[in-house]
Amino acid sequence: MIKPLILKKPKKSRKMLKQQRTAYMFIFPYALMFSIFIIIPVVIAIILSLTYFDTVRAPFWIGFENYINILTNDEVFMQKVLPNTIKYAIIVGPGGYILSFLLAWILAQLTPKLRTIYALIIYSPSLTSGITMAVLWKVIFAGDNSGYLNTLLMKLGLIVEPIIYLQSQEFLLLIMIIVTLWSSMGVGFLAILAGILNVDIEMYEAGYIDGIKNKFQEVIYITIPSIKPQMLFGAVMAIVGTFASAGIGVALSGSNPTPQYAGQLIVNHIEYYGFNKFEMGYAAALSVLLLIGIYLLSRIAFKVFGNKE
Repeated sequence: MIKPLILKKPKKSRKMLKQQRTAYMFIFPYALMFSIFIIIPVVIAIILSLTYFDTVRAPFWIGFENYINILTNDEVFMQKVLPNTIKYAIIVGPGGYILSFLLAWILAQLTPKLRTIYALIIYSPSLTSGITMAVLWKVIFAGDNSGYLNTLLMKLGLIVEPIIYLQSQEFLLLIMIIVTLWSSMGVGFLAILAGILNVDIEMYEAGYIDGIKNKFQEVIYITIPSIKPQMLFGAVMAIVGTFASAGIGVALSGSNPTPQYAGQLIVNHIEYYGFNKFEMGYAAALSVLLLIGIYLLSRIAFKVFGNKE
């Protein structure tokens, strides 16, 4: 009788086991930091979002009551915060991302010396912290005769008296968008610029042989498909940067909530409930909703620019 052939798994050599242990040792510090600063805080936030916690008494379980209150009882959130956040995110996120690509593409057409100078000029505002940046823009938009913008407009005869821009329901969100766009050319912009500069010139030459007739077609059919990893990185950084910079409204206006909730975003709403009203459970629920929103936007970016192979 013929015995069936049984394939045994090859035993790992000592050298392979040693290499695996070495690899795990290198990964361990990153995995530890990722767990401590990302996974554990997210899990704690999810648990706290299902409780009532006022930082004095121990948290007690209330289930989904915080989420129900956000969606049904929090009029400020539904009428002011959510519309402001959507408007801000749509303009600053995609707007800053498109602006990063356009500026990177324009700089790629310049000589290396000019490109370096202009890249430093464009990139440098992103190195400035939000508070420092707010000090600069506060001088420009100051609501008295000393404000640069008010002085200019009054000299031109366009206004009769100073406008209090940073306390105005009409102007505060617009100023926040302008300031954020001005400082949004960070590492995402540099990554896209590096990607464009590393596209093989022969691909452009082959493209013109195949029928490409102008720069627009060159960008659509060659440049963007060739730098998808950099475009993906830039998109993720734009999404994260949009919400990370949301505190600029409080820095500009000097109060949280902002005047008449004109510049109140979900990040400010979380800070207000967490550190002003000490309703940590409610603030945790808001932060979980923000995390879900960022995750969904990131997934969309991966769908558009990720590797489909």
